[in-house]
This record gives sequence, C-alpha cells and structure tokens, in this order.
Amino acid sequence: MVKKSRQIDILNAASRIVEEKGIFNFTLESVAKEAGISKGGLLYHFPSKQALVEGMVEHLARNYQEKIETQANEDPVERGKWTRAFLNVTFNQGYPKKEMHAGLLAAKAVDPTLLKPIHEAYEKWQHQIENDGIDPIDATIIRLATDGIWLSELFETYQIEPEQKEEVYHRLQEWIQTYTKSK
Repeated sequence: MVKKSRQIDILNAASRIVEEKGIFNFTLESVAKEAGISKGGLLYHFPSKQALVEGMVEHLARNYQEKIETQANEDPVERGKWTRAFLNVTFNQGYPKKEMHAGLLAAKAVDPTLLKPIHEAYEKWQHQIENDGIDPIDATIIRLATDGIWLSELFETYQIEPEQKEEVYHRLQEWIQTYTKSK
C-alpha cells in the first residue's frame, strides 16, 4: 500500500508542475523535486516521462469512472441515472482535483495516444448515457454542456460566475428530471 500511496504522491506532484509551472517545466527532475524524492526514486515508480504521463491519465480516468459508477449505482431512479451521475460528478467536483486534469494536457503534449484510457471511459459513458432511458440526443447535449463548462475551467478560457454555473447545473438537472417524471 505504501508503494501505491507513493505513486499517488508522485502523480499529484507531476500534476502540480503542469498546472502551476506549465508543460515546458514538466521534467522528471522537476517532478522528483516537487515530490520530495530522488530522480531514481521517481524512476523506480515510473521508468520514463511517458510512463509518468500514462499514470496521470490512468489515475484520472479510474477515479472519474469510479465516482460516476458509484453515483449511478446508488441512484434509486433508473431512468437517467448515468446522465445524472456524469452531471453531478463533473459539476460538483467529485471529479479529481483540478490539478489532476493536467495529466490530460501532458498526454496531449507528450504522446496523444496516452489519452486512450479517457477515450475508453468516454465511449463507455456515451453508451450508458444514450441508453439511459431518456432521449439520447438530449442526454448527449447534457453531457456536452457539462464537458464544455469543465473544459472552459480547465483551459481558463471563460469562467462563468459561480451563481450562473449553479443555475446551469440546476437547469440541466431539471432537463433530466422531466424524463423521470413524464415517462
């Protein structure tokens, strides 16, 4: 368990480097320093920069999948449960810390094929959302709106005010709710 905990510490340190200092400062040396370990210690857990980025993406995808799956499985209302879970986890930051999103940016810069775990997760979610008992197009629009807010925060392109974000969240919830009441 110590090894796994140490790996998480390293992944968090790598994410902080990308988030706070940028992708061009993302080196094995900077990550080791940020994690408070030697470069050799880092290489023990992640033998290359590519392996480190792969670990960042896998960690992010796994955490996100677990949170969405848990919420969907605990939802007592069958219709729309996957769409609600995706919306709730993404909006309510049950999603891993913002810094962990940096793994996606690092993967895109280092080797876009490392994004495979997140691509696979999205394929699964899209299938679940489209077969969620609500209109598949409406469910997809809700997912895309949810992703749009998340991506605008990730890339800091436009930050809507917290009150407006909350209103958007509630409107999307209401949209899902219309299916659970009317059908």
